[in-house]
Amino acid sequence: MKTLGILGGMSWESTVSYYKFINEGVRARLGGLHSCKMVINSVDFAGFAENMKNNDWNAICADLISAARRTEAAGADALIIATNTMHKAAEVVQAAIDIPLLHMADAIAVGAKSAEATQLGLLGTAFTMEQDFLSKPLNDKFGLKVITPQREDRQFVHRSIFDELCCGKIMDQTRNGYVKVINELCTQGAEAIVLGCTEIGLLVRPEDVSVPLIDTVKVHVDLALDYILD
Repeated sequence: MKTLGILGGMSWESTVSYYKFINEGVRARLGGLHSCKMVINSVDFAGFAENMKNNDWNAICADLISAARRTEAAGADALIIATNTMHKAAEVVQAAIDIPLLHMADAIAVGAKSAEATQLGLLGTAFTMEQDFLSKPLNDKFGLKVITPQREDRQFVHRSIFDELCCGKIMDQTRNGYVKVINELCTQGAEAIVLGCTEIGLLVRPEDVSVPLIDTVKVHVDLALDYILD
């Protein structure tokens, strides 16, 4: 078994899910008392959130590179960034380390194949929905079309992530709002919905909607398990 490196804490609410699902996956595949060999570098999200608010991605990239290098030095054989939004910096992080970065877009593509979907509705932070660091590789590398919500719905999803989900607040009213957004994406042609923020899976469940959900935590974990147990 290889050692997995995780850049977490963005937010820690979903990093908990990563830890749980990774260890459950190792136990399911290897049996007995097996668990994952991993190095978790959990950052203080407040500084990252402030830099995102100020659009200071140079500072964000510098912090991620520093964290990635420390994780590699601690013995990680591969790295995952346990958040969708920070994949905006994936290329510069990969260039700064010698171990592979297991990219979220590759994981989403596997989920899309499993769902037999070629048109994906994408939910996430405004950065994820409005910029192309996920949609471009999904289209260019895998031929997947990405559909995003209308402006007002994007604002609702973004606000709920930072004000509620990252703070551990799971609210039925917000879930109902997500269902409406998802239904609208389906009317635009979405065949599956990417929960493109790692906290959304804490709120929206498969039984809440009639369309397949691609929970990015779960598909990212599966990608990591395939690598470390190969």
